[in-house]
Amino acid sequence: MDDDELAVRLRNDRYPRSAGYSARWLVDAAMGPNPLWQAEALADFEPDENLVRIAEAGLEDRVHPVFAEAHALPYAGGFFDAFDSIGAYHYFGTDDLYLGYCANFVKPGGQLGIVQPGPTEEYEELPPPHLESYWKWDFCAWHSAAWWRRHWEKTGLVTVEHADRLPHSWQDWLQWNEACDLANGMPGREEARMLHADGGRTLGLTRVVARRKAESSREEVTG
Repeated sequence: MDDDELAVRLRNDRYPRSAGYSARWLVDAAMGPNPLWQAEALADFEPDENLVRIAEAGLEDRVHPVFAEAHALPYAGGFFDAFDSIGAYHYFGTDDLYLGYCANFVKPGGQLGIVQPGPTEEYEELPPPHLESYWKWDFCAWHSAAWWRRHWEKTGLVTVEHADRLPHSWQDWLQWNEACDLANGMPGREEARMLHADGGRTLGLTRVVARRKAESSREEVTG
């Protein structure tokens, strides 16, 4: 598939900012559902639009990737104005105590946002029968928006401002997978087949945005 065809397959009017990036670059660096679409979905609930202002100020060279273990982040308390996790928080954030750890790095009043795969609701037994042939053991970390709201609110450290299933997210996830599969010469891979079989009944992307309570001191957050 040439770059122009790939760009067409990944055109999505719900995410206009993401269209400014190379589709080939996105696919070559792919891991999970389209990370730029997920980031843009979070930006809908971050009205300051800090990413846009950073780019307009010409500060892109001051944003640096860091390779670190999620439980040993190399930052001081209150270092960040906001914390976003794109397609990854469910790998470590289901721990009851993890929010307290990561919230410590956010200034009081700052925002925390996550987007990752999740079901529409919690199931007493997994997997859902219609997805049994596709289910992987680590999908047990996928949770609904309501689950994440309770999981964060029970700590008393943040105010959850928004928790939902991202609209049209299963279609976006499928669009991304099918484009990546075709670009890699492997159409019809298992995850795309799973999304087709589900048809949006169960799976989508879960979005949660919260704000760290101003009264949460470092001692309260870290224990």
